[in-house]
Amino acid sequence: MEHEMLDCKAVMRQLWDYLDGELTPERVEAVAAHLSLCQRCFPQYEFQRAFRAAIAAAQQTRPTPAGLRERVLTALLQAGLRHVS
Repeated sequence: MEHEMLDCKAVMRQLWDYLDGELTPERVEAVAAHLSLCQRCFPQYEFQRAFRAAIAAAQQTRPTPAGLRERVLTALLQAGLRHVS
């Protein structure tokens, strides 16, 4: 199967969605193909992946502070982000 060729800028814009598994299968393949070949983007991907793993590990060992979700939601609403669920 032939992959869509993405440039570095496009890959970096989609990196978080890629890590979250929120891209279409075709887009996942295109990003993965780029990351497997790109010496500039791969280290950034590795850093973001490790960063997310560290956060996930910390969340398992520390309880979420009471009211954190509400404080974050309030801050987002005050910043003008109205479509938060």
